[in-house]
Amino acid sequence: MKLTLDTPPRMNQWRVVVTLFEQGDVTHARAVLYGDSPTPIEANGSSTRGRSDAAIPEIGDEVAAARALRHLADHLLDVAATDIEQLTGEHDVMLRPL
Repeated sequence: MKLTLDTPPRMNQWRVVVTLFEQGDVTHARAVLYGDSPTPIEANGSSTRGRSDAAIPEIGDEVAAARALRHLADHLLDVAATDIEQLTGEHDVMLRPL
C-alpha cells in the first residue's frame, strides 16, 4: 500500500512484559507479547552464573531477558510465516531475521 498525503498512517501499539526470576545461580525470564491477537505470544530465556563469576544479578537479568526476547522474536516470525501461508496458500514460507 502506497501512502499519499490523504492516507493517514496506520498506528498500533503492542506491549511486551518481561518477568525475571532468580533462583540460586540461574535467572529465568519470560517475555509476553500482547498484540492484535487475542492470544499473547510467550517465550522464555535463562542465564546461569558460572562458579567464578561475580554475583551481579543485573547481568543475569540482561542475559536471560535478551534470550527470552530473541526467542519471542523468532516465535513472532514463525507466526507471521504461518499467517502468510494461510492467506496465500504458499508452503514453507521462511522469514529471515535481519
